[in-house]
Amino acid sequence: MKIYNTNYNSFIKYITGFISKALFGPWKVRSIGLISLLVGYYLASILTTYFLVLFTQRSLVVIPLVILVEISVRLRRALLNNQKESYLLILDNIRIGITYAVVLEAFKLGS
Repeated sequence: MKIYNTNYNSFIKYITGFISKALFGPWKVRSIGLISLLVGYYLASILTTYFLVLFTQRSLVVIPLVILVEISVRLRRALLNNQKESYLLILDNIRIGITYAVVLEAFKLGS
């Protein structure tokens, strides 16, 4: 039975290739991915702490972080045309770290 090249099949191939590179790739790619994930988490946790001190309302704290994540999405689209996979890996992991820190901060605040 022939497997057709649909959008879903292309997406599955892309995800499988991305995960296999992250898990079984060279140590340089894995270490850059881990460092960028931790940098994103650290950056977001510092920004949430700073904005919680600056603003007393919690809803105002999330707005700069959402803007930061949206800027990283726009940068990813610009880098997607250049086919620089290491830059995409760094940007994606920073964005994942920021999202994780925001969700963790929301659980800490009880909201």
